[in-house]
Parts: sequence; C-alpha cells; structure tokens
Amino acid sequence: MAFEQLARQMWHQIEPVHATLYYSKEAYEEAAALGYAVEPRWPSYFAWRTAPLGAAGRGLVAAAYYSFSPKMIAEYVPAIWATAAPDQVLEARLRAVDRTVRALTGDVAALAEAAELAVRAAESADVAHRPLAAANLALPWPDEPHLRLWQAYTVLREHRGDGHLTALQAAGLDGCEALVSFAAVGAAPAATFDSRGWSEQEWAAARERLAARGLVDADGVATDEGRALRNRVERHTDQLAAGPWRALGEERAALLAELNLPLLGAVFESGMLPSQTTLGIGKIAVAY
Repeated sequence: MAFEQLARQMWHQIEPVHATLYYSKEAYEEAAALGYAVEPRWPSYFAWRTAPLGAAGRGLVAAAYYSFSPKMIAEYVPAIWATAAPDQVLEARLRAVDRTVRALTGDVAALAEAAELAVRAAESADVAHRPLAAANLALPWPDEPHLRLWQAYTVLREHRGDGHLTALQAAGLDGCEALVSFAAVGAAPAATFDSRGWSEQEWAAARERLAARGLVDADGVATDEGRALRNRVERHTDQLAAGPWRALGEERAALLAELNLPLLGAVFESGMLPSQTTLGIGKIAVAY
C-alpha cells in the first residue's frame, strides 16, 4: 500500500477520536466550568484548539485556521483569553479528554500499546511550517495512556490539517474558495459550511471566482476541471501527511488501527459526533 493511502486511512481512524473534545458533554462541562459559553460551541472550540499556540491573537488564528472567516474569528479571539489563560485551558482540555474517554471505555489501561504506537508516529512528524502540529508536539506528554493516545492523535491530525492548508494554497484556493470548491464536489451540503462564518455575499463571490477559472458551473457544481483540482488537493494532502506513517510502517500502523477500533466504535456509538461535517470523511474518494 502506498503511504499516501495509508495516511488517509489512518486519518479516518484518528480524526473521530480527536474530535470528541469538541462535542462530548464532558468537554462542554469543563468549558462551562472555565466560564465559557457553550451555546454556540465556538468559544470553547477556539480555546481548546488554539491554547497550544499560547494567547494567540485574531490574525495568527485566522492564518492558522485558514478556512474560517476572519470576521468570525474576531468575534471570539482574543476574547477567549479573558475568560481563561491558555495554560488553564490546556489543563481543562486534558480533564475533558480524560472524562470523555473514560465514559467511552472503562479500561483506559488497554490503550497503552496503541498510545505508544501513536506517540512514535507523532514524534516522527516533521512539523516545519506546521504551526498547530508543532505547538501540540511541544506540549509535555501526559502520563496516562488514554491521554497520551489522544494527544498523539491531535499532533497527527493537526500535522495533516496544516499540510492540507499548504495544498489548498498551492492550488490557488483561498479560505472561502476552499469550502465552496469542496461543497461543489459533494463533500457536504453547502449549508454545512455555514459554520465557518462566511457571509452569503462572500460565498457567492468565491463561487464567481471559481466559475471564472472554469472550476464550477453556473449552479455551483464542480466541473471536470474542478473535480480534478480537488483530487489533486486531496492527493497532495495525503502526500504531505504520509511521513509519520512511513516512519511507523504498515505493520505497526495496522496494529494501531486494530487497537483503536474499540475506542473508535465507542465514539460512533455514543452519537456525539454530527452526521455531517466540513471534512468530507467517507464522501471523497481519491484516485491513486
């Protein structure tokens, strides 16, 4: 198997486990205890995900997140740091993950082997030009296996995400165009991307720019050229994400996937994750 394909397969394994931080009731409870409003979920989302960067301002966060509207980010950043400092958020983040994983599986010690495999992959990641991956990798490793596993998964998913932004830029897609072009190939309904904060006018303007490049038709559906471009973006993303899995090797990656299955299954069975997301997992097939 090509390591690019392996990188995509492992992303499907680890992304849902990482994402529990943004959707579990335990995480919402920890966020509320810090003083964050949890309806909508964005104050805690930006706090949880940004805290490894320190008390980052709106410009840095907009650059690091790319596909979120800068105007939306400005609604929450830097105000989130007036509620709790980054070190407090990081402490609460681990408490949230601890409670969440324990609620999903009663035997966190059983995750020890998976944790060490994931840590090995994460520590092999080249985090140059990958700010979110680098910031998470710089954090100390927790002692408990389920927390080590989650933190390693977080490094690996942010490593992939940072690389994805590089692929989007290389394809000449700005933050809004990235979403419009993704919706155009059927990754998710356009309404799903409303969560990124772009206005109807900004969305329409981005679609017009893509249409001028021959990437979408008059109805906003991807043309053959538009589908080919998104396929190149996804392949480029997989190529940039392959390093940790090449270092870990196919056999150990397969073992990690096997060891991860009970936790992954528990995440899906919990029903905490939304049925539609902006990531296109399970929707986008890349031709190799």
